Amino acid sequence: MIKQKLKLLGLTLAFLGSASMDIRANDLLQDAGGWMQVLAEGSLKVVDPRLEKGRIWLEGQARFNDNWNHWNQGVVRAALGYSISDRATIWAGYSWVPTQAIGKSFVSEQDVWPAFRYVLPTDIGTFSFRTMFEANFLKGDEVRYRPRQMIRFTHSLEFEPRLSLIAWDEVLLRANSTPFGGKAGFDQNRVFAGLGWNFNKTFRAEAGYLNQYLDDAKHTHNSMNHLVLASLFINF
Repeated sequence: MIKQKLKLLGLTLAFLGSASMDIRANDLLQDAGGWMQVLAEGSLKVVDPRLEKGRIWLEGQARFNDNWNHWNQGVVRAALGYSISDRATIWAGYSWVPTQAIGKSFVSEQDVWPAFRYVLPTDIGTFSFRTMFEANFLKGDEVRYRPRQMIRFTHSLEFEPRLSLIAWDEVLLRANSTPFGGKAGFDQNRVFAGLGWNFNKTFRAEAGYLNQYLDDAKHTHNSMNHLVLASLFINF
């Protein structure tokens, strides 16, 4: 009798658990779209040979959602950096992030940020680590502080060195709570997997799948975007 009750209890808990997972899965808002970006980075020695260790970073992005039917965000980013060594670089930058979410008012976000990047070559490929700490100016004097950490891996294929496998992950957090920027805590995670092609020392292209998982402002609902990410990198 006791065994039957325990078995019934176990089946009930299993049913409730699966039902709750189904509810959470059904509550997850999913969408598809794409991001396109052009990034240029190079040494300031093109301006003055004495500025060889100085770096400049220029970037532009266009982001589409609603199954590619709606432009929802752009990014214009510029930064100056300094090469501490051949592996480590520090940056100070500015971003303008115009956003037009469906059914919401237009937002013109401006960010300032320091960043640190470290490149680690290994026998299996190259790892790079980028740490940023954004101050997001959202509305008026409202400022959200958002640290973000990226880990990236690149592996050139032996049969064709110009072709490489690429994977990276970036976590974004909210360090403080703001009325418009949401409660402090987890903000979003981005995971990418794709291929890269080196045309020459100046131009490189990458394309692949980007999964973006976001938490809403109150940490009550989540959304997931299935995106195509296409990138052109210019090195000078």
